[in-house]
Amino acid sequence: MNKTATTVEPEKELLESRSAGEPGAAVPAWSEQRPQVRPVPHHGWLSRLRSYFFLAPLIWLYTIVLGTISLFCSLFDRGGRIQHNLAAFWSRLIMTTILSPVKITGINHLSTPAPGSSRACVYAVTHASALDIPILYVYLPFQFRIIFKSELLSYPFVGWHLKRSGQVCINQQNPTASIGAVKSALRSLRNGMPLVIFPEGGRTRDGLLQPFLPGAFFLAIKAQADIVPIALVGTFDLLPMNTYHIKCQPLEMRVGDPISTQGLTLQDTDKVSTQVKAAIDNLYSLPRST
Repeated sequence: MNKTATTVEPEKELLESRSAGEPGAAVPAWSEQRPQVRPVPHHGWLSRLRSYFFLAPLIWLYTIVLGTISLFCSLFDRGGRIQHNLAAFWSRLIMTTILSPVKITGINHLSTPAPGSSRACVYAVTHASALDIPILYVYLPFQFRIIFKSELLSYPFVGWHLKRSGQVCINQQNPTASIGAVKSALRSLRNGMPLVIFPEGGRTRDGLLQPFLPGAFFLAIKAQADIVPIALVGTFDLLPMNTYHIKCQPLEMRVGDPISTQGLTLQDTDKVSTQVKAAIDNLYSLPRST
């Protein structure tokens, strides 16, 4: 359920030196804007037992059953619409099971593209948890396709579904190395199918926003599509990496103003990346609802 691991070593070393308390270590500007971390509610052994013996087994059951149905349906619908509806149903089951309500702000920026429209958007989403995907399938009010990393193809059911449901496998560090997938994704965007990208390339291991991959906005610029920043707040505490302990709690999906790429070229990639990262940091800096 992991989502393209990035190897942007200078930024990671910067964060490591900060956490180690090295004197004189520089602090990235975006991390200075991070809000104070709220106290995380205590989740004791009853929470662990509920997660290990009830929540996680149910999620795996939903995945196996609906993943099998999705694979069967892919024999008749290679476009991915049936599979998307099944993924949305799978996601609603999960969100109902984990008892973690989601509050949405900025929902007016989530516009349903008209059929055949050339104005589909690219949605840049933070990635802190394996449960980010169900949130998107439940609360984005339209069909979309996800750009994912090739490592996911090795996962039973999840990888099979991604491969056969029209999702897009692109190396975000070097998008030109995935020419066929890039062309397919551009056709999708230009035909009005929105794309979801995770510009960090994979899930954060520490809850902090990771450096964006250099090719994360390649497709948006090529298609001259608007980029809509989305911050998923609380999902790292809900289910961080390397655990099956789901800590049920309220979540938020914060949607920012669209960022235009009209008139930009691939030489503006760094500029766009900086602008999107700043927008996501601003979304994070908003106070949590009580």
